[in-house]
Amino acid sequence: MSDSDSKHRRVGRELEEGILSGRLRTGARLPSEAQLVRQHGVSRPTVIRALNDLEARGLIDRRKGAGSFVRSKGNARETGRQLGLLIPGLGQTEIFELICGELASLARAEDFGLLWGGSEHPRQDAGLSLEQARQICDQFAERQVDGVFFAPFELIPRREEANREIGERLRQAGIPVVLVDRDLGPFPKRSDFDLVGLDNMAAGYLLAEHFVRLGCERIAFVARPHSASTVDARIAGVREALARHGLDRAVDWVHVGDPGDRRFVRGLMAGRRWDALLCANDHTAAELLRLLMGEGYQVPGDVRLAGFDNVRYATLLARPLTTIHQPCREIAVAALRAMQDRLAMPSLPPRSQLLTPTLVIRETCGTYPTTGVGKPRSRPR
Repeated sequence: MSDSDSKHRRVGRELEEGILSGRLRTGARLPSEAQLVRQHGVSRPTVIRALNDLEARGLIDRRKGAGSFVRSKGNARETGRQLGLLIPGLGQTEIFELICGELASLARAEDFGLLWGGSEHPRQDAGLSLEQARQICDQFAERQVDGVFFAPFELIPRREEANREIGERLRQAGIPVVLVDRDLGPFPKRSDFDLVGLDNMAAGYLLAEHFVRLGCERIAFVARPHSASTVDARIAGVREALARHGLDRAVDWVHVGDPGDRRFVRGLMAGRRWDALLCANDHTAAELLRLLMGEGYQVPGDVRLAGFDNVRYATLLARPLTTIHQPCREIAVAALRAMQDRLAMPSLPPRSQLLTPTLVIRETCGTYPTTGVGKPRSRPR
């Protein structure tokens, strides 16, 4: 995502949250373009782009010479139905920005207001601490939201304990919860909340099988410490693919560390033991690619590389990245449907909806062998 894209989305989302929460009431005049430029520290074209997007989605009317006004259907207070978003990784993980943006549009179409973290400034949700998440839970309870979409914490110590605390706080407040992308605890355990996300085990299998078909026999997996349960599922999928194809795994085939740490990367590549490195996500793969190339390795000549998520910058790296696509809109649609079902029938058993992964093939994996496409073979040394 370019900087201008990020800025216009930020301005639009903050205005949208004000409309959907009722802070900006029906018929209210929005701040002028000049005022929005000063408030958000952006250019006028960025503000205009944000307002155009809101108008296209039916949230505001723009009247030449008069300004921009909230349309009547945009006021969530009139329906009395509100949902909350509690996404600790918002602003740090691109897929959550896409999923939440889709949820906002879908919720409005169903006459729900959507509260971004219980805050009038949704961008503040980026990098939430546990204490901030507790406060947001209290805000949701005070506002009597109908349900909450929660994407559990990752990349923090004792994340499982923190996630279970947040889930229990919302339960005690009588608020239905739909988990987005990941569960509260480690894979393959399941909590008793509804869950919507990618089928990460199938995704791991799909990606690993692709590399096996390229002739890779020595495959390693790279992840950061305290990664989400989705990463454990991806590792399980890779493990199953290697077993199905009769490939032995090295004892230390899973490497946990900082892909931006030169010593970690040098240790990973010592002896050039690996044909392919599968990374927990695109961000990890991008950091690893940068250091590998800085150390003089050729990708995919010396080692093949892949990630997960298919974020926008995956095509902008020095070598466009092979990855697994995250169906963000479909996840949002399924999450809203799961919430509606839960509100209509609270006694339904907890359900998981795992969406089918899609492989996106780019330069970092190289090409299929010319002999026997789809058949594993050793790569020339």
